[in-house]
Amino acid sequence: MANIILMLSIMSEALSVPEVSSTLAKNTSAHPVEVSNVATLANMVGGLIVVLALIFLLAYIVKRLKLVPSSGGVIKTIAVTSIGQREKVVLVEVNGQQYLLGVTSQQINLIDKLATPVDVPVSSFASRLKLAKEQQ
Repeated sequence: MANIILMLSIMSEALSVPEVSSTLAKNTSAHPVEVSNVATLANMVGGLIVVLALIFLLAYIVKRLKLVPSSGGVIKTIAVTSIGQREKVVLVEVNGQQYLLGVTSQQINLIDKLATPVDVPVSSFASRLKLAKEQQ
């Protein structure tokens, strides 16, 4: 805080010198500032909105395409299938045992404990993209 006060006092002394103040007055009158503060602020806010929209769009794409691998924890989600607007059937693996769960917005029900594990092929983004291009 003391450094800021010292710098401000030095700057005020420098501006009070007649030679410096007349030079500054000549420079500012020779080049008038034509850009208003409102235009600068609008430009800055517009850029901020574009950057935030881009961040949210990329987060939505990553979430929708499931590009982020699940953690290597104890519980792994193997497959999810939507049945209704808020209902899903989820295949979960816990310590090598697979469970089929019914998930709604209010509760989770165990449908079945699978005796033989289901083998679900893992598809990468590259394979999904290649498949999508071939279908077009």
